[in-house]
Amino acid sequence: MQSLNFQRSAFDPCLYFKYYSDIHVFLVLYVGDMLIASPSITLIVELQNNLSKNFEMKDLGDAKKILGMSIERNRKTSTILLNQKSYVKNVVEKVSMSNAKPTSVPLAAHFQICKNQSPNSETEKERIKNIPYSNAIRSVMYLMVSTRPDIAYAVSCLSRFMSNARMPHWEALKWLLRYLNGSMDIGIIFSKLSDDVNLVGYVDSNYANDRDRRRSTTSYVFTLCGACISWKSQLQNIVALSTTEAEYIATTEALKEAIWLKGLRDEIGFLKQKVTVFSNSQSSIQLCKNPIFHDRTKHIGVRYHFIRDIVGLSSRVSVFHGNDEAFIIPTPWIWSKVECVI
Repeated sequence: MQSLNFQRSAFDPCLYFKYYSDIHVFLVLYVGDMLIASPSITLIVELQNNLSKNFEMKDLGDAKKILGMSIERNRKTSTILLNQKSYVKNVVEKVSMSNAKPTSVPLAAHFQICKNQSPNSETEKERIKNIPYSNAIRSVMYLMVSTRPDIAYAVSCLSRFMSNARMPHWEALKWLLRYLNGSMDIGIIFSKLSDDVNLVGYVDSNYANDRDRRRSTTSYVFTLCGACISWKSQLQNIVALSTTEAEYIATTEALKEAIWLKGLRDEIGFLKQKVTVFSNSQSSIQLCKNPIFHDRTKHIGVRYHFIRDIVGLSSRVSVFHGNDEAFIIPTPWIWSKVECVI
């Protein structure tokens, strides 16, 4: 790629790009899969010809699938849909749940799972040995990181028990699989006609929701042109002593992601604007903006205080208070709100 004067991204080693005055060419490469994008068909063909001179490759035409993701283009509505319908179908078939009744949320509120839910009988202990819990979790985890932010919280909770799953955990996982069975068509839609071209993030936390260690969950989602491009739901590394501290830690993690996304966006020349991150916690926002020493916050680790410097550099990231549907990420999702976010 260097011999063709393509530049490798400093933020993503799988991305290469080259500019021709006001026209650009992008190449995404992962192992044996390659995707080329450009407004100019001529430049795409030129790159294909140059690459084919150096190694054997096969042109599959317009992008329809990559890394297990289906790419559906609708030229009438100027949209592109990324989903994994066939992948979901294979996952539910492997666990014999193709005919299971669908559920409306990924994880219902009545599932209070923890490590102490041990089998109560020898029969139950024998049953758990034959349950493909770990394999099923790995399958839905790949689905979650690719195109399904709506199952991020559920997968985060259930993946904690891969090495010591019990029947209550399996019942919760089956609930998630039933949800997937009824929502195969859900994906991420990118619209050419979207008015919202800004990079926007939403962050929230679920305080002390881990029943075993009482740790909180950090969750965030970032959108560009109205579509989700980055998301995470993960248990925090330390025990937060208050909801404010949990939100503060979550906001720190979200801003770290915002900095990376902004760097990638700016590098490829996509509207260099400030990133806006919304939080529903007024107290954590004030803690970000006001570094006053206080007995209730003096114990917070230094690594989380870098957020104050980032917020202070107004040209990079701003944090605001908001009440958006995205704040339901760290709790069991409501179907109507899932559709709004995705």
